Amino acid sequence: MAGLKLRAKDGEDLKVVSAMLQDAIVPICDLAFLPGERRFVLIANRFRWEAEGDRAAGPTPDVPDGEPPYERTNCAVRFDGVDRVAYRDLDLTDRRQMLNLLALEVAGDGVLLHFSGGSCIRLVSPSLDCVLEDLGEPWPTGTRPRHDTEAAPADAAGV
Repeated sequence: MAGLKLRAKDGEDLKVVSAMLQDAIVPICDLAFLPGERRFVLIANRFRWEAEGDRAAGPTPDVPDGEPPYERTNCAVRFDGVDRVAYRDLDLTDRRQMLNLLALEVAGDGVLLHFSGGSCIRLVSPSLDCVLEDLGEPWPTGTRPRHDTEAAPADAAGV
């Protein structure tokens, strides 16, 4: 199975990337701002929402009975043209910290990355250029992320 590869150049594109990254686990040690290259990169452990329907239907020749019905995969995410990065409620020195990515959104002067617990990263950029690319093979997981549908991302105006 080919991995996912997406590019976002506007807000509508970013909504698709955001949906594919919802519930990704991001080790804080796998975030980096490269100011000389004007690039922000991260590696995420992505829940494969696009594969959920196929696997949740039950055992198939590709999914033996008893196998976990869901999948995760590692993916690289790159934002180009980034001038500045601001962080809210993140301890960048705790390199063992795991972040749960909830959503990405266009915000005035760039992009906001919302994490559970109210943490946020603001990427300041005059234009949007984001690439998501899966790395390696997916692996099975028995856990599907769940959310309170009434909750909304915290206001990130202060980031």
